[in-house]
Amino acid sequence: MINFNGVLQDSELQLSVNNRSFLYGDGVFETLKIVNNKILFFEEHYFRLMASMRIVRMQIPMNFTLEYLEEQILQLVKAKNIQNSARVRLTVYRNEGGFYLPANNSVSFIITAFELQSKTYQYEVKPFEVDLYKDFVVTKQLLSTLKTTNKLIQITASIFANENKLQGCLLINEEKNVVEATNGNVFMLVANQLITPPISEGCLNGIMRKQIIHLAKQLGTVEVIEKEISPFDLQKADELFITNVIIGIQPITKYRKKEFKVHLSVELLKKLNDLIDV
Repeated sequence: MINFNGVLQDSELQLSVNNRSFLYGDGVFETLKIVNNKILFFEEHYFRLMASMRIVRMQIPMNFTLEYLEEQILQLVKAKNIQNSARVRLTVYRNEGGFYLPANNSVSFIITAFELQSKTYQYEVKPFEVDLYKDFVVTKQLLSTLKTTNKLIQITASIFANENKLQGCLLINEEKNVVEATNGNVFMLVANQLITPPISEGCLNGIMRKQIIHLAKQLGTVEVIEKEISPFDLQKADELFITNVIIGIQPITKYRKKEFKVHLSVELLKKLNDLIDV
């Protein structure tokens, strides 16, 4: 079951071959976590979606209010009888017509929802090894910070990781600085400094990234800094971890021959669960 433009449909939607998201990646999306019928950090997701639509010059419908989209999302979760926790994707794409130049800037939306096993964010004690992905780079531009339906770098990097028996990859920009991971933003702990790349480096303007920066500052034990991270810096790190709204925090246990601790990751994960109050 899905929600297509405010209408619940029992079967999966059959998209037209002229769908612009399919043809050109002409779409933006938000990945959301629902716990106890509440959308976590929804206001932040909503304003990021609105900003993304403006940046790519999509027409924002008059009914696209925070309250309307929240209602549409929760309506689908309820209809699918998801009781505890859900992963939801809200995709907005420009309507078909035209080639690179759209026939118009009107949009449609699709909401999908899948049940998650746990309400809380959990740390799984298992290896998570990464390496650099160097075949393609993330460009230092505003479009790189958006969640668009063009994710070919993340896809090819994920295939590379799988082929090399890794759990993920770190992506770099044209200046060869570490930007993010295949599945989220990246943080590095060196002594008492928690460092993450600034948005100007081309990393995703992550919702969970903002929450972790806020929580880390509240701890008072680390200094939070936004600055460039070079591959050489990774070898000096005490901890590395990845953040996104579904997993919360994923500690990286190994990069090449360097192994990392997980103390701060676990501490921040506890604070995150306190924040969402489940």
